[in-house]
Amino acid sequence: MKKSEIQIFLAHASEDKPAVLALYNRLKQAGYKPWLDKKDLIPGQIWRDEIPKAIKASQIFLACLSGKSANKQGYIQRELRIALDTLGEMLPGTIFFIPMRLEECEIPDLRLAEVGLNLRDIHRLDYWEEDGFEQLERAITHQFNPEPEEPKQLLSVFNFQIVGVNAKGEQIKKESKQSQYFSEDLGNGITLEMLAIPGGPFLMGSPQDEKDSFGDERPQHEVNVPPFFIGKYPITQEQWRAIASRTDLKVDPSAPLRVNLDLNPAYFKDRPDSDRRPVEQVNWYDAIEFCARLSKLTGREYRLPSEAEWEYACRAGTTTPFYFGETITGELANYRASETYAGEAKGEYREETTPVGQFPPNAFGLYDMHGNVWEWCADTWHDNYDGAPTDGSAWIKNGDDNRSPLRGGSWYYFPNKCRSAYRFNYYRRGIGNNNGFRVVCGAGRTL
Repeated sequence: MKKSEIQIFLAHASEDKPAVLALYNRLKQAGYKPWLDKKDLIPGQIWRDEIPKAIKASQIFLACLSGKSANKQGYIQRELRIALDTLGEMLPGTIFFIPMRLEECEIPDLRLAEVGLNLRDIHRLDYWEEDGFEQLERAITHQFNPEPEEPKQLLSVFNFQIVGVNAKGEQIKKESKQSQYFSEDLGNGITLEMLAIPGGPFLMGSPQDEKDSFGDERPQHEVNVPPFFIGKYPITQEQWRAIASRTDLKVDPSAPLRVNLDLNPAYFKDRPDSDRRPVEQVNWYDAIEFCARLSKLTGREYRLPSEAEWEYACRAGTTTPFYFGETITGELANYRASETYAGEAKGEYREETTPVGQFPPNAFGLYDMHGNVWEWCADTWHDNYDGAPTDGSAWIKNGDDNRSPLRGGSWYYFPNKCRSAYRFNYYRRGIGNNNGFRVVCGAGRTL
């Protein structure tokens, strides 16, 4: 079943209408089919007739609860009373019932006599927590395993060449490739190219014998990644400004992390080619806000990649330390090339970022996955891969939520830190030094 086929009925009290309306919009942006009386009832319709029909047509029933409504005298009335009566008439398993708290509150001691079920018997979802929406998607995925939907636009094709090197940095391969992509219009002639990444299994992490590898890159484990779309380049300064300047796209202006975005979070912003250089002073929260605004603008759900998606996209089918091969050179990427990794000659240390796309891409057609800027991932930090998910999802449970992994290295860092498997955790989420990101849309869940 595709996301757009999963109808989600939002049962609620009138006091919670603003919060539920925001949830409705977010579900719609994520590709689902939410049903809300304010949005879906047509003037003149008899709501007592239409609400039961909507429930019966839904796959998920969300009972939205809050302190204002859960303990109110006569809370189960009108819409929710009809909803529960209708639910009791349906066969078990016909609809997935989820009690969801919009804020910390007591779950009502409500028994559905028709089905012998108490509301308190069902494991609740706390939407008010930081990962509330991710937990909702996890529940939906558990029940329905929705298939990813490709963007409605026809995909375009571009051709490129990849290169491979040996441990001395000598070119041993040159090959023509082709990838598909679509472009988002960000306004004023600025576009965002999103490449189609085919799903598949890969071995995540580094082996014990990989030069300069670290324990947090292990144990190596197989991950099966669903298809998704990812930015061809890290977000550039002109792309950032196009979204950051759109204060009308703020998803939740009152939330503490939804601050005004710096219109040019880059140290290297006064160069003639700055528009094409990546932003590199972006903290994790800024990146999350950018994704939220981009989602609101486009109607598609944009987010940061999971670590598994990022590494899968970076490797593009390779198992070597770099997608170029056994080593990296200053001709292949922007990093501290005055230092060497294997047997290659020393190269130029440029001491600043470079415009995206000027170095050879990997086999998926992605540029700048090694060097230029660190790239934020969605996961919380874990010290190793013990217990890591194997389905490509972001790993957020039981981690350090003050930190998230950064990947890919940067113009400032040494070659061993640009490896496909390297994980950087020195910066807290609120630090933006040398940090950029690229965005993802398509399949994806969190655990």
